[in-house]
Amino acid sequence: MAAMASPGRAAPSSAASPFRRISIAQPTFIRAPHFSPTIPKCELTQPMNGAPTPSVPVLNDQILPTFLQSKRLENAVNKSSSNQIKIFSGTANPALSQEIAWYMGLNLGKIQIKRFADGEIYVQLQESVRGCDVYLVQPTSPPANENLMELLVTIDACRRASAKNITAVIPYFGYARADRKTQGRESIAAKLVANIITESGADRVLACDLHSGQSMGYFDIPVDHVHCQPVILDYLASKKISSSDLVVVSPDVGGVARARAFAKKLSDAPLAIVDKRRHGHNVAEVMNLIGDVKGKVAVMVDDMIDTAGTIAKGAALLHEEGAQEVYACSTHAVFSPPAIERLSSGLFQEVIVTNTIPIPENNYFPQLTILSVANLLGETIWRVHDDCSVSSIFQ
Repeated sequence: MAAMASPGRAAPSSAASPFRRISIAQPTFIRAPHFSPTIPKCELTQPMNGAPTPSVPVLNDQILPTFLQSKRLENAVNKSSSNQIKIFSGTANPALSQEIAWYMGLNLGKIQIKRFADGEIYVQLQESVRGCDVYLVQPTSPPANENLMELLVTIDACRRASAKNITAVIPYFGYARADRKTQGRESIAAKLVANIITESGADRVLACDLHSGQSMGYFDIPVDHVHCQPVILDYLASKKISSSDLVVVSPDVGGVARARAFAKKLSDAPLAIVDKRRHGHNVAEVMNLIGDVKGKVAVMVDDMIDTAGTIAKGAALLHEEGAQEVYACSTHAVFSPPAIERLSSGLFQEVIVTNTIPIPENNYFPQLTILSVANLLGETIWRVHDDCSVSSIFQ
């Protein structure tokens, strides 16, 4: 998706925005320093049916956001010569995996993943990982069951190859919504999946914006929870929206804590809450609005957009209450049908998501903006590998 800033380069003295826009009508390629493979800077091509391409802000090659500034970046290339860290990619999001490796100054590990005729998954590591710290990048995004099983088989392959430590890097953790019992005789699938990942041989999990904080407690191994808000906040800051015109909106009561933390970092913007009643899974009905949005620029914040029913009905309510513009911000773009139709219906000025889940070309629409979290994940992996603080990234 978006290209990452090269480690070790000095930041310019000007206070320019860390984002710039590029044309993505044709794919662009760059050669990453210090190793031979050609690394795709942007693999996007013209979308289907001649629809406009989404805007994809990328980090300037010579500057990093303030939350990623680190003295260790100067030594990243030297560390990459060590054989003690290996990064492997599953088939769920290879583009993000490549961006992470490029940011860290590493090559992706060689791995063979294929399917037998009956659908069984075969994994073989094609280089030694004995005594290495291995990081497996594989979101359990749709098809969730296929990608989850692939992650488990890959973890098992690393364990049997005598890897020293195995970290499952899961940008999107599927089944996270089933984190409690809301009715009788329900399963808590998030706990079940956490148990399976632990038993497969993972020593640590690195996940982005879990649906709820208690999901970390379902694992019996360490969990590093990466918040992707800094990436979205940096982009919103570049739009120069007046703080007096801004209001942060939670699309439901359950997301109030997330929206409050987001609003605090946007000059302590006021908060509004959409009150809704859910009659079934993926079905939402908006009831009323708590807060004032009249004449304001409303920024709706959620961890994921699935069918977009909740956020679309919330946006319609905000317009009815006099909101000037409505922005949708989410980490995980699941985009199950009919999400694209709802998001592109004109309710939103812009829909801002990250690339934790790959977005196919036929799901592009004019209001879509995609931000890359590769720098953030790469920095987190370095800190985990170096036994440094991860939480300090977000302070």
